[in-house]
Amino acid sequence: MMRPIALAQGELVFYEGLPAYGLYVVCEGKIKLAKRSKGGRSQMLKLLGPGEVLGEKTLFDQESYTCYAKALEPSRLMFISREDFLAFVRKYPDVAIRLIEKLSRELKAFGDKLVEITAYSAKERLARVLLELAQAFGRETPEGLDIGVELPRAELAEMAGVTTETAVRILSEFKERGFLALPGRRIVILRREELQALAHPFRTFLRENLL
Repeated sequence: MMRPIALAQGELVFYEGLPAYGLYVVCEGKIKLAKRSKGGRSQMLKLLGPGEVLGEKTLFDQESYTCYAKALEPSRLMFISREDFLAFVRKYPDVAIRLIEKLSRELKAFGDKLVEITAYSAKERLARVLLELAQAFGRETPEGLDIGVELPRAELAEMAGVTTETAVRILSEFKERGFLALPGRRIVILRREELQALAHPFRTFLRENLL
């Protein structure tokens, strides 16, 4: 029932306002889910990796997409049409329960994110994003904990809800304090406990939608 889709870095999976035709499963690569404001500023909502799905929120209301999805690196996805997926769910209702559980987790996580943006400083938010990235994609290296994603500073700033200039300044401060190393475009966490002390225990909003 599924068909493969190959995307180059920077290609869109779908854009805001496009009618929602079905569900996508990420097999390789990383996909950015984001929304643009009226002023043209982009806010990253989520970063998806292999095993995750996108487009599920519009499966049942047949509406258009309210955000856009873009490949941050060469990626491979599988697409299943809305009609085929709903037929599959009717045949295997346990999948519907898992989907409801997933949507419930994401609702709670996005609620926490709203509180975080209004109540906590840019430094706290960026520390939490780095820890969440490391938890979702990170790998231990001889240097330390590599967060596993080579994001441009602008993309990292979007995730934390700060300006690019603020993100660059805070990363430099973290480096000077010995929390991080910044080899090239990589970010390596050297002192995880210090970053955790800055971040409050919210539910993660990354990689919450594994089926």
